[in-house]
Amino acid sequence: MYRDAKKNHGFKVIATALIAAMLSAIPVQSGYAQVALPLPVPGVRLHPTGAFNPVQIVGLKVDRQDPFHFYFVMDKGDAALGDDRKKGEYRKLIKHFLAALTIPNKDVWVNLSPYEAQRIIGDNFAKTATGQELLGQDYVLKQFTASLMYPEEDVGRGFWQKVYAQAYDKLGTTDIPVDTFNKIWIRADAAEVYEKDGAAFLVKSHLKVMLESDYVAMSHQKDMAESSAP
Repeated sequence: MYRDAKKNHGFKVIATALIAAMLSAIPVQSGYAQVALPLPVPGVRLHPTGAFNPVQIVGLKVDRQDPFHFYFVMDKGDAALGDDRKKGEYRKLIKHFLAALTIPNKDVWVNLSPYEAQRIIGDNFAKTATGQELLGQDYVLKQFTASLMYPEEDVGRGFWQKVYAQAYDKLGTTDIPVDTFNKIWIRADAAEVYEKDGAAFLVKSHLKVMLESDYVAMSHQKDMAESSAP
């Protein structure tokens, strides 16, 4: 039992350091984070760039006379887009929004685990541009993660030095197993929405990054709570 606990603790040290390194270094060199295609060639290292804010939907107003008529409020971000390109990006985001309304929450996921080749994306979600975009982003995220961890460059070298320093400080040894195939879950965490006069504006949102073991434990607790509810 001590060995298993030590292994889990050791991986959490590594994962915590990795997540910190990723969050401090994004976005990636592809520049426009919402464009999943064309994807980088496998094996090519990706490098951090400066901060970049993409086009985003930040608000929505519903026509009271026609509930199926929406007005979308956009944040144009940092990209200097011409009118045609801007309209194209806006339409794409609106389609993503409508796809998210149509597909059940339980089916909005993608998975590129090397151990689950038959469980990449749900059939219905795979038919949407949103599903394809998320698959592309998952691919880029994994390639970017591998690039950051590459020990022959400054970021990766510094990352591994911190990992082993923390491991020695917490466990008294640097001889710990490193399983790079542990799954990381990125899921919606919380959002603050301001509503007034039939309009809603996204004020703040946050994504939660979790280890597989934590995600499974959280899901188990949620299932237990729902099953015991009157």
